[in-house]
Amino acid sequence: MLTVLPIQTGKVKAHELRVKTKSELVKQLEELKKDLAGLRVQQTAGGNSAKVARIGVVRKAIARVLTVTNQKTKASIRENVIGKLPKNMREKKTRAIRRRLTTEQASKKTVKAAKKASYFPKRVYAIKA
Repeated sequence: MLTVLPIQTGKVKAHELRVKTKSELVKQLEELKKDLAGLRVQQTAGGNSAKVARIGVVRKAIARVLTVTNQKTKASIRENVIGKLPKNMREKKTRAIRRRLTTEQASKKTVKAAKKASYFPKRVYAIKA
């Protein structure tokens, strides 16, 4: 019979994870994955329902750790990158907004329009109140 030692892993909080270093996060992730594997074994063996219910908690803890590690790596890439960001890190927005002209491009005038504007400026009237 396989006995799994219960690891006291309460609910993992994201703000606590952000303080840890990357190596500590990787270590905690490995522990959580081992814990999950043990819980899955107990589930197939028909173990205690309280242990089986903990599977969801452990899975969410794993997700939190992975989220924080991904956020940290993206933040470090943003700090160190020179020039354009990788495509997966650029602003998403919408396809139409990404393809829209920039404000500089939209405000440009053709040579003919620029001449016309300079030759015939908009008239300003002073209105007596």
